This record gives sequence, structure tokens and C-alpha cells, in this order.
Amino acid sequence: MKSVVVTELGYVGVGIRDIDAWRFLLSDIFGMEWVAENDKIKLRLDNWHNRVILHPGQKEDLLYAGFRVSGVEEFRMMREHLTASNVSFELASPAEAAERCVLELLRLKDPAGVPLEIFHGPRVDRHRPFRPGRGMHGKFCTGPGGLGHIGIRVVDADQSYRFYSQILGMRGSVETITQFGPQIVTPTFMDCNTRDHTVAFSPVPIETSIHHLMVEVDSIDDVGLAYDMIQKRGIPIIATIGRHSNDSAISFYIQSPSGWALEYGCNTSASKSQSEYNVAEVWGHEFHFPVGK
Repeated sequence: MKSVVVTELGYVGVGIRDIDAWRFLLSDIFGMEWVAENDKIKLRLDNWHNRVILHPGQKEDLLYAGFRVSGVEEFRMMREHLTASNVSFELASPAEAAERCVLELLRLKDPAGVPLEIFHGPRVDRHRPFRPGRGMHGKFCTGPGGLGHIGIRVVDADQSYRFYSQILGMRGSVETITQFGPQIVTPTFMDCNTRDHTVAFSPVPIETSIHHLMVEVDSIDDVGLAYDMIQKRGIPIIATIGRHSNDSAISFYIQSPSGWALEYGCNTSASKSQSEYNVAEVWGHEFHFPVGK
């Protein structure tokens, strides 16, 4: 059978409680376009109809991460591949796919129970200009790299690696070996496009399916402006502004209103064709707050 791979993290859906806090953070500080649609909030970062979907009143966790395949033929091959690999999935109805603003959709879970969706044919609203929530120096970096990257829960790192590589077609390796006190952490980073990594996981226990979501802008001034606003508002900073060694991102991490983390950054490097690892950040990223409520 011809191999089939996912091409990007297209969107995420999360449950939230505090709508006002999320609006202030994602729209007023990060610059996403906030659009209320029926009982959901659909946030735009570009000309896609939605990239981040908020479900008010639901469990404060990742509800789904949507991974794209190229088209209808690849979607069919993915269904056949999942069946042949004994991976359980549910095919969404046309109405459910329309609700997500895609042509076709299926649902499944990874080995750690993280809820995923595979789709093709997202709705792209080129007729509707992107209107940022605040004035921005630049724009969000999406395009071939997708929405950004996501850090997720893992129970067995080897099992998750096999799933994301053999089932979803990603490539990955350990890119950093970092020591936190007595503990050495070796996260795995998986890529599927030009972005250094689209999925990251580490054998560090977390309560939620999501550890963090990273979105990228193309101007360091937007990162600096957001960082200033975060500090002035007293929003908990998990990691100060700094530069990663593995993907070169200049970024900072904050605790979201739901407890898990958000990373906001710029200047990420492209995915690598050969493995390497780093043992320290280039600079910054001093950790202050644990992720979680």
C-alpha cells in the first residue's frame, strides 16, 4: 500500500470555562481574530475559517487536534491504513464534518488517549480579510507549517513514537536532553512539514491531554509586545522569554486560563533531515511556574 502521511496540524479544539480571560489572552494580547459562531468561539490566524476552536463550558482540556491529509484519495488511504493497522476510528457524518468546516473527517485516539482528528479539505475564506484582535507588527506563521505545534501527554514514549511515525507518517527524534534538578528529560519531537516539529511529547506525567500549544508570528516585535502585556497584567509566566536550541524559536510560555501552557514565539528553524541533540537553551527560558491548576 502506498504510504500516507499527515501534512500539518490544521486546528485544535479545547474546552474552556473563563471566556473573558481567554478572549483577553488570545485576541487582545496574541492578536488572533475572535469570532463567536453558534455555541463556539472560532479563532482565525490567517484565511482559514478557524484554527483554534473554543468550547465554553466543557472540560478544560484538549478536545481534539486536527491533522490534515492532502485530499480525498489520501483520506481514503488513511482509512484503509488505520483499518489494516487495527487502529480504531470513527468516521464523522457530513454534518459533523461541516461543523468543523472540512470536507471529510474521522476521529481516533493516540496510545495515551489524546483525542485526534484526521481531515482533508479545510474551508479557506480568502474572501474575508484576517482582522487581528490587536494591531500587529507582522502576521502569524502558518502556511506549509500549519497552525503551530502541540505538546501532548504520553504514557509510553516508544508506543507513541511508533504511532506518530508508523500510523501518521511523521518523522522524529530526541532533540534535547535537559536536566531539571535530579531528573533528565528527553522529549521526542515529531515533524511532518517544514516546521521543526508539529508534535512533542515527554515521559513526564501531566493530568491533561495537552501540555502546551505553540503559535508563531513573523515579527519579534509582536513577541516582545505580547511579553510586555503579559507582565503588566500579571499573567503567570511559566518560562521567561528565551531562545530554544532545537528549533531556534524566540519565545515565552505562559499558563493559560485553563492551566495548561501556551507558547508564543517567532524565528523557528526548518525541520531537519538528520538527527542532533542539545543540552541547553541558547539563552533565557527560565522556568518559574509548573503547568497545571
